[in-house]
Amino acid sequence: MIRSDDTGKLVLRVALGILILMHGIAKITGGVGFVSNMLASHGIPGALAYLVYVGEIVAPVLLIIGLYTRPAAWIVVINMLVAIWLIHMKQLGMINKQGGWELELQGMYLFSALAVAFMGAGRFSVGGSGGKYN
Repeated sequence: MIRSDDTGKLVLRVALGILILMHGIAKITGGVGFVSNMLASHGIPGALAYLVYVGEIVAPVLLIIGLYTRPAAWIVVINMLVAIWLIHMKQLGMINKQGGWELELQGMYLFSALAVAFMGAGRFSVGGSGGKYN
């Protein structure tokens, strides 16, 4: 019998992985120049922008397949915190025209990744529910 919590974990990590991966694919085609410039404007070496590929390509793929799920989710958490810090700090306390939080998309990514980091992959994963890092 399929346990609903394992199915929920699968849905959450695959949805998060696909949605973040799409941002990574955009960075493959468009480059990381924007991120590099944002880092440089904060006095941080722009070359660190290439780490976005880890947070938006490698980690999401690991989430989707369910391998090293917890570390991958923590990487997404860190990636989102850096994105919020670099780009969205002015919007942190803002409400949009529809009455929602201005950063609801970024918040959903951040808190979904945090949930996966704490829950793990579940049994519907390459690493299985018993895997140390899943």
